[in-house]
Amino acid sequence: MASSDQSPPPAPEVPQVDSPAVVASPVVTVSVTESDSTVKTEKEEPLASASDSSAIIETEKEDTPPPPPPPPPTEEVSESASVEVAEQVEPSQSVVTESKSLAVMMEKEQPGLLESQETAIAAVDTTQEEVAVVSEEKKKIPLNLVSFKEESNKVDDLSDFERKALQELKQLVQKALDTHLFTSPPPKPPSKEEKGAEPPSDAPKTEPPASESNKTTEIKPPEENPEKETKEETKPESIPPEEVSIWGIPLLKDDRSDVILLKFLRARDFKVKDAFTMIKNTIQWRKEFEIDKLVEQDLGDDLEKVVFMHGYDRDGHPVCYNVYGEFQNKELYQKTFSDEAKRMKFLRWRIQFLERSIRKLDFSPGGISTIFQVNDLHNSPGPGKRELRLATKKALQLLQDNYPEFVAKQVFINVPWWYLAFYTMISPFMTQRTKSKFVIAGPARTAEILFKYISPEQVPIQYGGLSVDFCDCNPEFSTDDPVTEITVKPGTKQTVEITNFETCVLVWEIRVVGWEVSYGAEFVPNAKDNYTVIIQKPKKMAPRDEPVVCHSFKVGEVGKVLLTVDNPTSKKKKLLYRFKVKPFSD
Repeated sequence: MASSDQSPPPAPEVPQVDSPAVVASPVVTVSVTESDSTVKTEKEEPLASASDSSAIIETEKEDTPPPPPPPPPTEEVSESASVEVAEQVEPSQSVVTESKSLAVMMEKEQPGLLESQETAIAAVDTTQEEVAVVSEEKKKIPLNLVSFKEESNKVDDLSDFERKALQELKQLVQKALDTHLFTSPPPKPPSKEEKGAEPPSDAPKTEPPASESNKTTEIKPPEENPEKETKEETKPESIPPEEVSIWGIPLLKDDRSDVILLKFLRARDFKVKDAFTMIKNTIQWRKEFEIDKLVEQDLGDDLEKVVFMHGYDRDGHPVCYNVYGEFQNKELYQKTFSDEAKRMKFLRWRIQFLERSIRKLDFSPGGISTIFQVNDLHNSPGPGKRELRLATKKALQLLQDNYPEFVAKQVFINVPWWYLAFYTMISPFMTQRTKSKFVIAGPARTAEILFKYISPEQVPIQYGGLSVDFCDCNPEFSTDDPVTEITVKPGTKQTVEITNFETCVLVWEIRVVGWEVSYGAEFVPNAKDNYTVIIQKPKKMAPRDEPVVCHSFKVGEVGKVLLTVDNPTSKKKKLLYRFKVKPFSD
């Protein structure tokens, strides 16, 4: 994982499709039709519990400053605390409701790191009783469509106040560089002290009282010379400014430095002196922690499944996944957290991972300089794990002090009940800016919320998408191949019709998140005398079946391939598919 200052290319923009027709290629056309379900509805299990139905909560940013602690539950909702509650409706019908600030985000976002680690930082703010019954209270909550939006790093887009603060901070940084304040004060010229101390040491040796007449005349010239030399040496020497880099970017060398300074300013509400102090402390910490050496070290790959980068969100931010359920492995847990030395090694590994990720970002004013964080709390050790809590606390402190404004969004998925409860206690201490970046989703809504921010072709298979690691297990498709999303309503059947105008080989992938539907595929030729070919006999797909079905079919005549998904349940389902047309060969 070598570091680089170049920005990775953004993920391809893929429009979310819920419309009935899409033109796919000159060789084929695609249409989608909806009809009533023909599968006999089986006895449905009860719907998700209140904790699952309320599993998504997204805090929204307000223009007002952070509010004081929320009033008692009987009081009115505070205007500065808003929350988005995802309804169980079509993706295009997402509804935002306002409550008393339901969501959190660790102070001073930390790109790949411990924000995810904060297994005990929980999500859902004020009004404790409302947390467990959000779904029941939704209709009573007023709507608010305000959402957090990343600020521009272009100087021309800043307000006068922000531009002035940036200029003042640059002056302070320049002065610190000139005086070597960031490393250490410049040493005084050695000759000045040494030679200034020589006359007193010589004077006793001359012993003027012994022969005043001769020795006095002999001593005067040497006394005058040191004085002249001292005067000459007191002239200020020209000391070049020191060079200091953070995340591989030299301070004040180009406009990338402005982006870094703006991160510190925003972390301190554009208070120039506070931001400068934070920069100074960060530089000192990086020197003591030997960050530049740490980046090049080999710390092993034991934790590569715990934290990893995979794909990009819809805005081009790289996505970092933090999988806490991996620590259910007792051997890995003991190997990582059992004593102080192991916890320190884990901390160094996390910092190294973060540093390497940051150095791949684009710090130009219009570039992507933040990371989209996904924190998977499925099977995560609870807050009772003392060793994990100690490691988390220490890491969070380092991150909030030394890695400001590196998170574009913090999404917590598969959130357990204890996370929500714990958040209720700590959310009053979070800033509104921090809370505005938090999104919280329970197990039932994980895929839906991820697709809101990340295209399905960029989402790993284990989280409901179609993306796999680059290997031979999926040679036909990659993240460059866009995925079409369709919502299958309860009790309906969706048919994807791919019409072929010439002979070819059609290859496709299809998935329904959570399945519980019937899936079938067939080829219907245009010629009336020819027979329909069954490619996949309709089959009831269970949640534990293979998550993605891959098929290919040689089309030897003009016709159409029909992919049918029948949803007899009372729940809406998310259908994903993509296909390729390859040349026909015998």
